[in-house]
Amino acid sequence: MAKLPDHVPELHVKDLHVPGWLGEFRAFLMRGNVVDLAVGVIVGAAFTAIVNSLVKDVFTPVLGLLIGGIDFTNLFITLRGPHMATLADAQKAGAVTINIGLFLNAVIQFVIIGFVIFWVVKAINRLTVKKEAEKPATPPAPPRNEVLLQDILDVLKAEAAQKTTATPPKA
Repeated sequence: MAKLPDHVPELHVKDLHVPGWLGEFRAFLMRGNVVDLAVGVIVGAAFTAIVNSLVKDVFTPVLGLLIGGIDFTNLFITLRGPHMATLADAQKAGAVTINIGLFLNAVIQFVIIGFVIFWVVKAINRLTVKKEAEKPATPPAPPRNEVLLQDILDVLKAEAAQKTTATPPKA
């Protein structure tokens, strides 16, 4: 290893100051709640893809068929630029638009997603209730050491009761 010049002090790991918050941050990250949260976010992202596909590929076509195929995509207001028939044409021409139709589509998709999530959670809760109902109604027997301690307590109480009845009252 090369020798440092005399005017450069050697640094040792023990000489480095580690901020106190760094240890707290590491402890925070290692707590179970944070790991559970990270797993929840990852599962949530995958679940979002499933729900979005369910809404986009299953419910939206059926809803579109029921309401006559209404698509609000081309409902827009041109603020500046050429007035075109479709939003795509207006955007290609560089027009500044307020896209009311895209907003309405997003609101409709949000309502549908909320509806689907409601029914999924309701089904999960129904399954959870069934599992809880299947649990045994009688509690498990107490451990042997608790039974022995209760027996000892009962004997001591009985002895104390006998002593109070055997001792004549003081006059």
